[in-house]
Amino acid sequence: MGNSINSYLLSKLQQRKDSNNFRSLRVTNGLVDFYSNDYLGFARDKNLHDKIQEEINSHKGAALGSTGSRLLSGNSEYAEALEKFLAEFHEAEAALIFNSGFDANYGLLSTLPYRGDTIIYDELVHASFHDGIRNSKANSVSFLHNNIADLEGKLKSATGLKYVVIESIYSMDGDFAPLKQIAALCEQYEAGLIIDEAHATGVFGAGRVAEEIPDVNILARIHTFSKALGAHGAVVLCANELKEFLVNYCRPFIYSTALPFHSLAAIKCGYELMNEADKKRAALFSLIELFKKQIQSKENALLITSNSPIQSVVITGNKSVKEFASKIQEQGLDVRPILYPTVQKGKERVRICLHSFNTETEVAKLTETINSL
Repeated sequence: MGNSINSYLLSKLQQRKDSNNFRSLRVTNGLVDFYSNDYLGFARDKNLHDKIQEEINSHKGAALGSTGSRLLSGNSEYAEALEKFLAEFHEAEAALIFNSGFDANYGLLSTLPYRGDTIIYDELVHASFHDGIRNSKANSVSFLHNNIADLEGKLKSATGLKYVVIESIYSMDGDFAPLKQIAALCEQYEAGLIIDEAHATGVFGAGRVAEEIPDVNILARIHTFSKALGAHGAVVLCANELKEFLVNYCRPFIYSTALPFHSLAAIKCGYELMNEADKKRAALFSLIELFKKQIQSKENALLITSNSPIQSVVITGNKSVKEFASKIQEQGLDVRPILYPTVQKGKERVRICLHSFNTETEVAKLTETINSL
């Protein structure tokens, strides 16, 4: 039996190698960072580091670990106060902290929609949503990316309670969802709108929802802390009733050990520093404009239109995109190839992330390198 299992593992791994999409872990290599989600540089910010240390020092009695799930021993006045703070910051009725964005998205979609309901999701939403949808008992159907007409067609034929799932900024293309149009359709067809704000949090302050549709009733917003905030975890912003529902029914919340005090302190301090990050945001958007001005789309390297820190250059084929990324890395610039099946076949790309700490010289070198390939 053991040999049979090992043979199965080896054959599956060989399949990955044969298709040029074998994954392996890597450590930071000292190259210029054009690949991480640390958009505002918070993960390496000394002020934030010092602020977190001060917060920890002011709570000498806090345990190193949370010691259990929130429903057992892992809850605290600090966690509840942080949720209240997050709800007020984002102008939501309630907030519920999860251990990761994946847990929040998966938990919400696997728990809330039920048999006879319909989930309508943008075809490019994150894998965590897909896994949650698969684990729900609801009907599900995708709509063409950011296609309002296709979404309306799916809403018209949907049965039961309707849920629409989108991202405000898409993690692989870096483009924006048309929030106003989608929100209007959801109101028209009485659908609950669920929006993942992972790549907008911090970069757009409180997020694109707060910026574009602040007065619209959104069923749930998910903000993650592991990208622009340089921390870990996520929060679901919602009504009190939905929060209580998740506390009672959401398995990833109920059965997970809660985040430790250090993580909660980092989230709190990250939000406090976010209010002072206007210069970082200005520097970031200046570099985004510089990159877009200098980059050249070619037949073998098509730039996806984006006004976010995520700038993707499509290089068709796993082998081709890996070679393209490798040539950029040889110039001291760290970018990463995104391979099929993470993205659609034929849409493989080099995913470039710009940051407030990158320099104009580094961006110029990056665009010159790409343009020369």
